[in-house]
Amino acid sequence: MGQERKHVPEGYKNKISPETYVCLGLIILIFGFLSYKLGAVTLMQTIMQLSFDLLINTCFFLMAICVIMGGLAAILAEFGIIDLFNVILSPLMQPLYNLPGSSALGVITTFFSDNPAILSLSSNASFRSNFKRYQLPALCNLGTSFGMGMIVITYMAALEVKNIGSAILAGFLGAFIGSIISTRLMLRATLKFYGDRAQDSLVAPDFQESGLHQLRKVRAGSAFQRVMDALLEGGKTGVDIGLSIIPGVVIICSLVILFTNGPDDKFPGVAVIPWLGEKLNFIIQPLFGFSSPQALSVPLTALGSAGASLALVPVLLGKSLINANDIAVFTAICMCWSGYLSTHIAMMDSLKARELASKAILSHTVGGLGAGIAANFLFKLFIIL
Repeated sequence: MGQERKHVPEGYKNKISPETYVCLGLIILIFGFLSYKLGAVTLMQTIMQLSFDLLINTCFFLMAICVIMGGLAAILAEFGIIDLFNVILSPLMQPLYNLPGSSALGVITTFFSDNPAILSLSSNASFRSNFKRYQLPALCNLGTSFGMGMIVITYMAALEVKNIGSAILAGFLGAFIGSIISTRLMLRATLKFYGDRAQDSLVAPDFQESGLHQLRKVRAGSAFQRVMDALLEGGKTGVDIGLSIIPGVVIICSLVILFTNGPDDKFPGVAVIPWLGEKLNFIIQPLFGFSSPQALSVPLTALGSAGASLALVPVLLGKSLINANDIAVFTAICMCWSGYLSTHIAMMDSLKARELASKAILSHTVGGLGAGIAANFLFKLFIIL
């Protein structure tokens, strides 16, 4: 008799399995292709310089935002402003997003900063107490939909384009529509994933039984001392969150940029994503109304970085390849997507829902596409009116 195959416990696999060879093959294929196009030395230099640039200029920038927003979130919680938002905005947020009113604070903080700012809020116990278990992971999609919103709108407003006001308004409304699509799709996924536990409160049972969850816990000391303690403790939370997003930003954004940039860019790459977009232009043009195939490079770049995508706009504008209709779509997609591929996994990890990261990415992909389509048709409607 042959030797019986040993049972492999859940969470374990044989040291060498078919996926070992598949993974090795993919690594060889991807880096072999990049090395062939760019040269091995150039590729390694680009990866090192790009990852360093992302760490210094992006990750630490995001960490600074998280520190500031962490301090602000602690102040808002300490003096009851979060609870006030929850009461006032519940009639609006509940029907639109199926989220508690305090989630509107996440919209505001990310709009004026960037996607991870909402993590500073979600780590606050007072803020979390307003949510059910299935609702909290959807904050990733809601916050990302408005990330860098003020920066995107301000940047677009400075462009000398006819009907720029209508374009920005259509873009903002498109992003708003996209946020509803993305968040609602994500909530459907989380509701199914958590099953019987979906409606569980995030307040500890003993804390809930005591009735203390209906009260606001405050720090000891005078008002000034409470302000200082809240700022410092909230800022420390922001540092922890900032550190947690570094791997996702550096690794994933590097890959996206390598397959987005051309050979003459600051960080050379192989423009596979824009090339693929040109092949699909016959489908994309009717939906988004792009004036040229090159316009697709902006939303494709926004997959990894909204800031990098904005830098492409004046270049295309200088070549007369885009118009106000394109600006409207750019505003909607850049604001709604805002580099979600480079932040979503890290954000879901910080929300302790990494297993739902693929659902969050899929939902947000659909939401961003909906935002662009909505902006296209809204702008055309504004021009007619």
